[in-house]
Amino acid sequence: MNSPSPHAPFTVLDVGGTTLRIAEYAPETGALSRVRRVPVDGMAQDAEAPVPVLQERVVAQLVREIEAHSAAGPAPRAVGVAFAGPITAAGLVLAAPTVWGGRGEPLPLGARLTARLGVPVVVVNDLTAAAWRYAATEDEPFCLLTVSSGIGNKVFRGGEILLDADGHGGELGHWTCDTSPDAPLCDCGGRGHLGAIASGRGVLAAARRAAESDPDGFAASLLSALTPGGRPAALTNEALAAAVRADDPFATAVLRSTLTPLAQAIASVFTSIGICRYIVMGGFALAVGERYRRLLVGELARLGCFGLAAEGVDAMVALGVADDDHGLIGAGRLLAERLPVPAGQGVR
Repeated sequence: MNSPSPHAPFTVLDVGGTTLRIAEYAPETGALSRVRRVPVDGMAQDAEAPVPVLQERVVAQLVREIEAHSAAGPAPRAVGVAFAGPITAAGLVLAAPTVWGGRGEPLPLGARLTARLGVPVVVVNDLTAAAWRYAATEDEPFCLLTVSSGIGNKVFRGGEILLDADGHGGELGHWTCDTSPDAPLCDCGGRGHLGAIASGRGVLAAARRAAESDPDGFAASLLSALTPGGRPAALTNEALAAAVRADDPFATAVLRSTLTPLAQAIASVFTSIGICRYIVMGGFALAVGERYRRLLVGELARLGCFGLAAEGVDAMVALGVADDDHGLIGAGRLLAERLPVPAGQGVR
């Protein structure tokens, strides 16, 4: 890679379970350009490959993509990687269930990339990166929540993400909120986790169960009309979101039932550490939109947030920006805020 100019942009990447996004980030303007998407060379491409093999494939792919991106434009001053997995303060990727499956050995991704590329590389958890996006515009501590195929969170306070050095924290999706033996199964293998109940996948599973147990109520709902053949097994999140937006009673009742444990989780964060701002993002929540926010606020108000009146509860919850640039913008803003950092170091 050519030597970067001191005024060169950053290269930023967002690595998820299926898609790798790479872009150029201009720290002076905060603008993204040259955004490109490619499939990740992980378990989505080869589910039978051992974890160490997939780790090496992903590292090699990141090097190739960064070098190709730089060859078509200016060499970057630094590289920021938003990665779907817990990251320690030392920059180790501890696990990446959606990228390479099993836990495997901790991967010093930042150090490996820095050694290969010759420029500083900072690796950060994807939701941590997203929190840095909002840190630029929020003037008070906040908790960022994502409600998509799973649930995650990060608390930003005093210029930092609240995590310990080993990356613990920000995993409300794995809080056990249903202790019954037949509680929904989480992707991690545990039962009754918040993510298995209140995520997009969890709500969809709840809607299918409700449709099977109450066929007359389902048949009378808009949700049935939006489902191919009116078959519960054919229900989709898109149909569910559309029915809730239209205030369909059946779909709304299903969603409201899954919002109870999510509201309990938010209330516990509020009462324990006094965070009064919650930004909700993620594909499912943003697909439902303002209706999702109002239903969540209603459940929070019903449960009660100690010391807050209804107006205060409503002011606590906001929707995030409806795009998929959170990790890219956040990684760029983190680099702009934190450089220089030791080569290969992670940022929690």
